[in-house]
Amino acid sequence: MTKQTILFDLDDTLIYCNKYFDLVIEQFADQMETWFHGYHLSIDEVKKRQAEIDLERVLVSGFAPDHFPQSFVDTYEYYSDLVGRAHRPEEIERLRELGASVYGHSIEPYPYMEETLLELQRDGHELHLYTGGDPTIQMRKITEAGLLRFFAGRIHVTRHKNIEFLEGLIRSEGFDRPNTWMIGNSLRTDIIPALTCGIHAIFMPAELEWAYNQVEVTVEPKGAYLTLSSLHLIPESIRTYSSFTFKTNSE
Repeated sequence: MTKQTILFDLDDTLIYCNKYFDLVIEQFADQMETWFHGYHLSIDEVKKRQAEIDLERVLVSGFAPDHFPQSFVDTYEYYSDLVGRAHRPEEIERLRELGASVYGHSIEPYPYMEETLLELQRDGHELHLYTGGDPTIQMRKITEAGLLRFFAGRIHVTRHKNIEFLEGLIRSEGFDRPNTWMIGNSLRTDIIPALTCGIHAIFMPAELEWAYNQVEVTVEPKGAYLTLSSLHLIPESIRTYSSFTFKTNSE
């Protein structure tokens, strides 16, 4: 089988991420309910407003680490102004600390993470890690997850994970598109860019997904576009597709 270049997303592909954000959002909602008790706020509406503000910030500034804590503050100030409640500095600071706490959670790998990477490595493929976020935060997670031995020297972190960045990465690294794969949980930042750039894509739906990633795929694949439910299915899927392609091209 021809050596493949395989790009992996990190968060909610190799390690858990969204569930920690959801946990902190629930803590935020509980705190808002306590502070605004008597104002008859709908907690579901508060969470919806926070999600809208967070999404707007990501679309503008990418995966900057301050956007999530700031979405708590912006939501708090919005409802404070709405009901005529004073902005209290100690409460704002509490919300910033709460929002930032999501970046300090322990690392929990997805099932079969290590086994899958070892098998792909043994098959002779070149593994790359391509992730969105703050470099310091992402490198901490990469190190704690024990991923350096699989990706050292081939780690790409950007705050704007989009078609333009992926295309630039493919060109600068000299990836052979017919033998390059993108594997990730995000239709927006993993799958659509991969298909647009003419490489193979494997969609790994996350157990918990946020609104930012809920988009429609309308790009026509030039190669493989697979949806898999578990990491351990990846090596055999790549072997099967590559063997089929090689056989077809040889006939």
